[in-house]
Amino acid sequence: MHDGCSGSFTDGKQVVDKVRMMGFSNQFMPIPMTVKCAVCDKDFEMETFEAQCPECEAVHAVTPCHAFDPIHVMSAGKGY
Repeated sequence: MHDGCSGSFTDGKQVVDKVRMMGFSNQFMPIPMTVKCAVCDKDFEMETFEAQCPECEAVHAVTPCHAFDPIHVMSAGKGY
């Protein structure tokens, strides 16, 4: 089930599910990054592989292989 760094995702829920399944949700990323919330469009600092926007609580995630670029962060929406 682990695709290494070649896995592709069609939506943010798949990314969040993958990060949770791998046990990386609460782990700190190598370098925190500023991301734009996909729901409310506010910038926030993402420090762990799964994070909530402090403004609207939309859940965002990125896999460890892609944690170097905000373009790979995907949102699963609010309350996911």
